[in-house]
Amino acid sequence: MLEVIILSIVQGVTEFLPISSSAHLILVSKYFNFNNQNLTLDVSLHFGSLLAIIFYFKKDLLDFVNNKKLFFKIILSSIPLMIFGFLLIKLNLINYLRNYKVIGWSTLIFGIFLYYCDQLKIKKNINKDFSYATALYIGLFQILSLIPGVSRSGITMSGARFFNFNRVDAAKISFLLSIPSLGAASLFNIQKLIIENNFSVSTLNFLGIFLSFLFSYMTIKCLIKFLQNFSLKFFAIYRIFLGFVILIYIQ
Repeated sequence: MLEVIILSIVQGVTEFLPISSSAHLILVSKYFNFNNQNLTLDVSLHFGSLLAIIFYFKKDLLDFVNNKKLFFKIILSSIPLMIFGFLLIKLNLINYLRNYKVIGWSTLIFGIFLYYCDQLKIKKNINKDFSYATALYIGLFQILSLIPGVSRSGITMSGARFFNFNRVDAAKISFLLSIPSLGAASLFNIQKLIIENNFSVSTLNFLGIFLSFLFSYMTIKCLIKFLQNFSLKFFAIYRIFLGFVILIYIQ
């Protein structure tokens, strides 16, 4: 149970921060030698985060008539990630990326990139300037999140800041883009469980969903408030420091 609690908290806190949830889950699991991070638990953790983002943006999602153009842009932006993610899985390449060296370098490099992008001028907001072309460009940035350590939220926020969106809207774009990606990941893993005839659900899975939902929701809410007054520099510095620590550790 302790493993589920720790991994649920890590997932909930890191999924929507620009610091890479996959990297932190891998690092924490390896450091503590956790054995409970199986596919059913992975589904539970990501499903909890998906519920949190849907619940947070429930008003926007229910107001489809006024927001349908935004939703179509979000879907368009998610297509590149889904295509490349499918290819990586089919070609069995994803496991080659899950190692300390890749995580260390990607954490460091894209931490520097996040710092650079956050220094750019703020000229745009999501209501006026989030075009289909911009959505597609940010979607192409998002492909890089398939590399552990890059961070899906981190690269989408970096992409949005690269195109001069304000920090709160950059976070909102990242949050909305997480809905298709988390949904696709959950459906793929559920399909895999059904194929493997391993679709067993326990109390620990429900605990994982609840805790992941709770900490994901709290993180989303706190990050929005944080970015109203502060920059992304803190997360960039944390990533750069963590990247150096990982690279020194593997020497």
